[in-house]
Amino acid sequence: MRLITVVGLIGWIAGCGANAARPLAANEAEGERGMVATVAPLATDVGVAVLRDGGNAVDAAVAAGLALGVVDPHNSGIGGGAFIVIRKASGEVVVIDARETAPARASRDMYVREGKVRPEFSQTGALAAGVPGLLAGYELALKRAGTKTVGELIGPGAELCERGFVAGEGYAKVEARMAAELGRFPATRAEFFKEDGTAHLAGEVVRRSGLGRTYRAIQREGVEWFYRGEFARRLEAAMRADGGIMTAADLAGYRAVEREAVVSSYRGYTVVGMPPPSSGGVHVAQILNVLENFEVRGMGEADRAHLLVEAMKLAFADRAFWLGDPDFVRVPKGLIDKGYAKGLAGRIDLKKAGVVEGHGRPPGDEVFGGERNRDDAKRLRGGLGGPAPSGGGLAGDWEKHTTHIAAADSLGNVVAITQTINTAYGSKWVVPGTGVVMNNEMDDFSIAPGTPNAFGLVGAEANAVAAGKRPLSSMSPTILLKDGRPVMTVGAAGGPRIITAVVQAIVNRVDLGMGVGAALGAPRVHQQWRPGVAYSEKAVPVVEELKRRGHEVEVSGGLGVAQGIVFEEGKLVGAHDPRAQGKAAGR
Repeated sequence: MRLITVVGLIGWIAGCGANAARPLAANEAEGERGMVATVAPLATDVGVAVLRDGGNAVDAAVAAGLALGVVDPHNSGIGGGAFIVIRKASGEVVVIDARETAPARASRDMYVREGKVRPEFSQTGALAAGVPGLLAGYELALKRAGTKTVGELIGPGAELCERGFVAGEGYAKVEARMAAELGRFPATRAEFFKEDGTAHLAGEVVRRSGLGRTYRAIQREGVEWFYRGEFARRLEAAMRADGGIMTAADLAGYRAVEREAVVSSYRGYTVVGMPPPSSGGVHVAQILNVLENFEVRGMGEADRAHLLVEAMKLAFADRAFWLGDPDFVRVPKGLIDKGYAKGLAGRIDLKKAGVVEGHGRPPGDEVFGGERNRDDAKRLRGGLGGPAPSGGGLAGDWEKHTTHIAAADSLGNVVAITQTINTAYGSKWVVPGTGVVMNNEMDDFSIAPGTPNAFGLVGAEANAVAAGKRPLSSMSPTILLKDGRPVMTVGAAGGPRIITAVVQAIVNRVDLGMGVGAALGAPRVHQQWRPGVAYSEKAVPVVEELKRRGHEVEVSGGLGVAQGIVFEEGKLVGAHDPRAQGKAAGR
């Protein structure tokens, strides 16, 4: 892809880019009245159709998200959860936490058997699932900022289930790769495989009969059917039969929570992100705060990659210790303090890799708000120093889960939704007769402090399992404002690489002046502290220079899948990540 450079940022005004005359990149689209970008063309088309029908950006994003649960089921679905950031046309910011919660019978050591940690139980099967929040989050988002209901917006998804859709190469590849795990559960086989019990090939028609019935029931009876009706009863019976602990009462008690946004700044732009239990808003802000102490725009590619890796390393060390559900633990706001970032920046040597033994000490006593903050005990202060735990590293085909939806309209409504069922096909366990594949978000807890999860991430007591608690996430839906007006919405998929993908999209746009398509498509780096490896998409010359400066480096085929929209001269320009078969489209 040709990278198109915007000539400086001086000419930027609120809501406008500096070079509106530039040609569109192959992964970009332009619209005057609305824009939707997702990882699946069919879902994007559903969202744009809602815009044409008079819906706003929030309506379009929810409709697209429901369609994604049909055509992109390994990434997300109504058996999972989401984080939602909205900037309304009025200027009000709405932030919704629809993260899954641990069932009431969950306990700190539930994945320990005879003194040994058993991560397979937190990753596959009924015991791996948290209480799903996606539908509750959609309903709250529509009440606060939409014009339609879930029942009105779920119809296109139901039609896709019933009419069927053609499996693309990506869909077929993931289903084939996961066939053995999906085949362990009869209801999963019945929902996803062909009648002969085999996975779909590219070009074959897929129908989702079970999920179609569920969508139609929600269309008729509303979200109550899912949380307090027939679905809840079916789920409890299936859980009891398969060794799970979730009950109908867990579903009935679930609530999506409206939270206060993480608001920071970067080179004159306001950055609006997701607060804990997302680590995304905090550490996107923290990394950008560190970078603000350097002249990023004037750096060469290798220097910039080195700086990014060093800033990421410091932030992820803090993430491992400090972050958790703010209803249960005290997460310090000092993590996004500019002075704290300046101190971290002073630890970075631009000529060689630094050693980060553990977390920092952010200033102040202020914490991110929770509903209860009921755990007021002193936080463990010992840190997580010492050698990296074994079993870490990048999960295989990590890009095949979680998804981001970007949407905007000409009224000024801007939406960033990142939704997930965690790893590919979540728990691989479908509630019989419903087509709903349940998440495996319990693995996002620290199932034992210091034990890596499926992404190689480690955590401390702040993210230990507890009943009703929300597991820590890296999802980072983000909106940029200039003088109070929206200029960009962006988010990504890819586990912890979500945070670093979003940071680099912002740097590419703000510091390097790239168009949104180029900003999402440019090569990325990633470092998450543990394991102590820097990942790079570009083999040379960056990798050799990073090695020369003391980094352990692995070349990766892809580090995150992002979608984004920017405002340029009164028009909306959207882009999908060229690493996946997505689509941006406007009207």
